[in-house]
Amino acid sequence: MPRYVTLKFGKVNARAGPGDDHRLLWVYGAKGLPVQVVAETAEWRRVCDPEGGLAWVHKRVTDGRRAVMNPQPQAVALYRKPKTGAETAAYLAPRSLASLVRCQKGWCRVKADRASGWVREGALWGTAEAPQCR
Repeated sequence: MPRYVTLKFGKVNARAGPGDDHRLLWVYGAKGLPVQVVAETAEWRRVCDPEGGLAWVHKRVTDGRRAVMNPQPQAVALYRKPKTGAETAAYLAPRSLASLVRCQKGWCRVKADRASGWVREGALWGTAEAPQCR
């Protein structure tokens, strides 16, 4: 731990503690949103979201598939090859989601709709292995 998962549904309750009896903090409204699991019980996961929020969600609302998000206010370039100076293949718009295909040697391959390409590890939320919330 930590590890990344995605939210399975377009409406996911975020709670103050691991249980339905804990206070509802907010409701996530983005199916496929990448979150980082930072603690867990048998049934609940404490997750960190791209905006730095920490909350508990039930394990049934998470999926092991990996995704990334562009949290930057500007588009992020996706490159044709995993190297500095490579040709740009596409751009990932601000607040857009993409599937994470794999990471290797400091680069990550992502796919969004019919576009795919490489980004530096850490350029998109959901690629850095270090804990994202404190």
